[in-house]
Amino acid sequence: MTWQLVLVGLGIGALAGATGVGGGSLMTPVLVLFLGFQPTVAVGTDLANGAIFKTAAAWRHRRQGVVNLTLTAWMLIGSAPASLVGVAAATWIHGESADKHGLEARVLGAALLLGGLGMVLRTVARSREIERYGLRMDRRAKVIAVTTGLIGGFLVGLTSVGSGIFFALVMLTAFSMRPATVVGTDLAHAAALLWVAGTGHIVAGNVDMHALGWLLLGSIPGSLVGASWTVHIPDRALRLGLAVILVASGIAIWEPPGGPEIALAIASVGVLVLTLSTVRGGRYAPPALRRFVESPRTKAPTA
Repeated sequence: MTWQLVLVGLGIGALAGATGVGGGSLMTPVLVLFLGFQPTVAVGTDLANGAIFKTAAAWRHRRQGVVNLTLTAWMLIGSAPASLVGVAAATWIHGESADKHGLEARVLGAALLLGGLGMVLRTVARSREIERYGLRMDRRAKVIAVTTGLIGGFLVGLTSVGSGIFFALVMLTAFSMRPATVVGTDLAHAAALLWVAGTGHIVAGNVDMHALGWLLLGSIPGSLVGASWTVHIPDRALRLGLAVILVASGIAIWEPPGGPEIALAIASVGVLVLTLSTVRGGRYAPPALRRFVESPRTKAPTA
């Protein structure tokens, strides 16, 4: 079970590096459902892996100038301590028989489904509107950032999901930020947060170090390639791709009958949209998609 771990790390690392989401929400279900990991060990191993490969991806995004460090710091104020509370709760409540079908995962899954669908509708409905990008960290923004960190950090420590999907959803809806900056900021915050939560799981004995090593062989190079890809994706294509992947993540977390297969199919659509919109300037995209992503909104400044 070594080459399988490398391939899983490569694929999910590339997806997370490019979009900021899909790490915990896809990695943990794959480790449990397809590779036979115990849920608690899958959560801990996933968090430790994410801490390392997302650090690499965040470094790459920082070099590309798409990381808002101020917002990252304010979210971390709430998320770092809350993640340790989540780790303690996961160890106390679930132990070695952790129930990944818990209420907290279902609530998060439903929120992601609704948020992703809402983002799709918003992106399509506002197709002719040019958004103003940028973020001023006033008192309201700081309160939202810390509150988001408290809620998301607890969920990350408890379930390993949310380090990308939950924070990306809030940043896309609550702040006027360019999607590429959302991805970079999300990864920078997730990397710092996962070091805290991952260390907690290592101390608790919930990390398979052998599996972690093989996962990193794929996830680190995958995340670097994905991070380099982000800035070449048109804003609207990236927003639409993020929305589709959020929906897939929500289904993966909720886990209805056939959920993993449905989530994989939907995520594949999101990846296809991003690929067609990027490869050779979108030459291979259908005309309707090409006109959509070439709107004036994609030319907004990166403030």
